[in-house]
Amino acid sequence: MKIIAVDFDGTLAITDYPQIVEPRTEVIKELLKEKENGAKIILWTCREGIYLTEAIKWCYEQGIVFDSINESLPKEIGKWGTRPRKIAADEYWDDRAIKK
Repeated sequence: MKIIAVDFDGTLAITDYPQIVEPRTEVIKELLKEKENGAKIILWTCREGIYLTEAIKWCYEQGIVFDSINESLPKEIGKWGTRPRKIAADEYWDDRAIKK
């Protein structure tokens, strides 16, 4: 099982923080394809409070349902017995790695 931790601002959406401007359609399509193929998806973002809630709602409207938010999957937490700040994932998708 592949685990993907994906950032929000600049990765799933073009933003003018905290405003969400538009979706990064190609990234979303690829993420949904990975999910269809069995990948587990974690939202990995610095957003908190109302801004996090808005981002989660926006993602849901795009068809993205996360397996976890800002936390490793329960199976990984159980394996390690702790909840470290670093998210356990096989891939980390971030806007700094996207070709513009």
